[in-house]
Amino acid sequence: MTATPTVLSARALLLDMDGTLVNSDAVVERCWLRWAAGHGLDPDQVMRVVHGRQGYASMALLLPDRPMAENHADNARMLAEETADMDGVVPVPGAAAFLDTLLTGRLPHALVTSADVALSTGRMAAAGLPYPTVRVTAENVGASKPDPEGFLKGAAELGVDPADCVVFEDSGAGIAAGLAAGMRVVGIGPRAAEYGPTVQVDDLTSVRVEAAADGEILLHVG
Repeated sequence: MTATPTVLSARALLLDMDGTLVNSDAVVERCWLRWAAGHGLDPDQVMRVVHGRQGYASMALLLPDRPMAENHADNARMLAEETADMDGVVPVPGAAAFLDTLLTGRLPHALVTSADVALSTGRMAAAGLPYPTVRVTAENVGASKPDPEGFLKGAAELGVDPADCVVFEDSGAGIAAGLAAGMRVVGIGPRAAEYGPTVQVDDLTSVRVEAAADGEILLHVG
């Protein structure tokens, strides 16, 4: 989507996990394809819906007539399955160096993920990545992406105006959430390109982070 390098300035970065920092597609597909088969659903349709959302929200879209209590119960089982399965979980290229720059430079950032604490800590550890000190997980929000609640809470935790935040996301639901929060969005990976992020790159090797003298973060993207 971005043919020439772009420079974005920010006061804080809000980072999705799955598909952005961690490639967990193998696990997600295993768990959700089993679920799809158990409910007689088209697997391609299921996989088009599930990325970026909390499980119960995906289930509500796929089984609109099912009581929400059943979706929440199913979601709890799904989270347990995913947390027990770390086979194939790897870092997105460039993620380790990207996070190292943020940590060593003490640059404001937060994890904003639809995973819960157990799943997010497990996947970050499996990928060999540091777990951000500031994070907004499934336990902290009442609404799943594409609702902007998670990103707005992340900005509030960091004490930064939403307009001064840049979101890193891979999914349609996540990109929509970031834009709805009034933030600019760096789309990560091929999945992101079709959802209208501010800029889009294949992975984090195409992003360079620079600390400016006035406290701003400069992102060289592309």
